[in-house]
Amino acid sequence: MCVSFQRLISIAATAGFLAAAPAAHALDMVRFMAPGSPGGGYDQTARTLGKALVEAGAAKSAMYDNKNGAGGTLGLAQFSNSAKGDVNALCVMGAIMVTGIVQNKPQITLANVTPIARLFTEYNVIAVRKDSPYRSFDELMADFKKNPSGVKWAGGSKGSVDHIGTAELAGAAGVPVAKVNYIPFGGGGEVISATLGGHISAVTGGYAELAKYIEAGQFRVLAVGSPTRMPGVDAPTLKEAGYDIEIGNWRGVYGAANLTPAQRKELTDAVLAATKTKVWQEALKTNAWSSSVISGDEFGKFVDQEHDRLRAVMTKVGLI
Repeated sequence: MCVSFQRLISIAATAGFLAAAPAAHALDMVRFMAPGSPGGGYDQTARTLGKALVEAGAAKSAMYDNKNGAGGTLGLAQFSNSAKGDVNALCVMGAIMVTGIVQNKPQITLANVTPIARLFTEYNVIAVRKDSPYRSFDELMADFKKNPSGVKWAGGSKGSVDHIGTAELAGAAGVPVAKVNYIPFGGGGEVISATLGGHISAVTGGYAELAKYIEAGQFRVLAVGSPTRMPGVDAPTLKEAGYDIEIGNWRGVYGAANLTPAQRKELTDAVLAATKTKVWQEALKTNAWSSSVISGDEFGKFVDQEHDRLRAVMTKVGLI
């Protein structure tokens, strides 16, 4: 077969163009379900991961839906029902969703969707207002042991990581859980106001939620729930203070139901690539998120273990 010189040039040029062209995005427009309020932890995680997916070249773009309520289980149900088989769909979840499932016993649970990856753990801080009489964590705990109900703890809703962590701290201190005076709040702004107003003895929550008040000097951190000291935070860990526990809210993502093995791998690879980007690494540092990435079946087993652990604590606290 005779091929003209011009045709050979054309074929070579086309081949060169194809070789130089960038790889196609693994995903198209990723649709995130953030099962909480705009601006909350789920929403922040979704938007940060969306930017990271785009920066990694793993997705063309991202869009976000918010569905608050019932510990995140309302958003989970909407996600499960609307995204079956969709490789471009992700639902943010975490320890709070697990406790929501334990408490609410919804028809749709995490068994109905596909585990992709745990991303990070946001460890709690225990803080007081700047004019609090408690100058150290030892002073706070001494009062707590002496008069448990006289110390007013505050944080997120009943069954939240804040609530369960306070119960675990009481157990480690030898204080009966029934005597813990924990005041739950539905929103971060409410608990901040109550603490600054002197109605709360100590507040517990993720560092990112309290950061601007800590950095402004309105709150003093007495202890942190992380395994090692938080960079830039001058406070001991609970373990350093003599209490062998950690308090933190891990977050991760699940994919839609009915994904094929190839789709699950494609989605997992995209998420893992996103965690290596500059935007993601900067978010870890800014928010004091501790990277704790695990994926696939290992992540699914971890969630099952957390379900059992959290259920046991919630039973002890009297939430179920």
